[in-house]
Amino acid sequence: MSRLSSRHLLGLEGVPKEDISRILETAVSFREVIDRTIKKVPTLRGVTVLNLFYEPSTRTRISFELAEKRLSADTVNFSASTSSVKKGESLRDTVQNIEAMKIDMVVVRHRSTGVPYFLTQCMAANIINAGDGAHEHPTQALLDMFTIWRKYGRLDNLRVVLVGDIKHSRVIRSNIWGLQTMGASVALCGPSTLHPVEVEKFGCDVYTNVDEALDGADVVNVMRIQLERQQSGLLPSQREYTNLFGITKDRLKRLNKNYTIMHPGPMNRGVEIASEVADSDNSVILDQVTNGQAVRMAVLYLLSGRQEEEGM
Repeated sequence: MSRLSSRHLLGLEGVPKEDISRILETAVSFREVIDRTIKKVPTLRGVTVLNLFYEPSTRTRISFELAEKRLSADTVNFSASTSSVKKGESLRDTVQNIEAMKIDMVVVRHRSTGVPYFLTQCMAANIINAGDGAHEHPTQALLDMFTIWRKYGRLDNLRVVLVGDIKHSRVIRSNIWGLQTMGASVALCGPSTLHPVEVEKFGCDVYTNVDEALDGADVVNVMRIQLERQQSGLLPSQREYTNLFGITKDRLKRLNKNYTIMHPGPMNRGVEIASEVADSDNSVILDQVTNGQAVRMAVLYLLSGRQEEEGM
């Protein structure tokens, strides 16, 4: 197959194994590109990409911008705070006016679930979801999987524990769908107040005791505790969360010998993860950041259809 089964990347739920494998395999070549002295290829020359961010972002936005520039694409950055949205313009009118300027691809982040899908209904451009509400964040999960795959040479039969705010995390959802599709065993752990309704429908082992969850794990992906939500009474205190669910050096003894510590960032050091764990030799947190560029380059390339023009 020369391209992905869909012309958009809206999430990983329902995405076939072949598509995920193709993205990961393609990312290998782009990982080599960003390790070069000259970190640029002409692959997407002539393609215009709009970064449509309605939510604040540092890592994801910079990662996409670098991925686009390293593929030689033309990039346009949209900020809702300085746009006609402030004058009452609708999302549909905004994107259709922008598309009239001949935009080929759109990378969108929005606080509302379903916005990436909505854009596919009113634009001809390829749409890439960079995070929508508490729904999905597919490229974060893909870079997480790529990082694991590079270390172990596989994803199947690995035990991956996702610890944190299961209820609100779009990263956790995308990781669940992607990892399960690739044959990994996925476990979820967090306070019961941060479990979504019918959490068992994810098909994962679910824990409220982190020590039990970590037993025999190969990978621990620690999610950010969203401090801005703590006022709603979902957590008694940060200190109690750290005592019950924080990933500390003592808890690492429960993991398999060649274990891996991950975190999508930004980290609340000393809350969900201890600094000595985040900075340890088994941590691949900075590798995740670097790998994110390669994975996003692969996604942009595969969705663009350029590989067909090149006869790949």
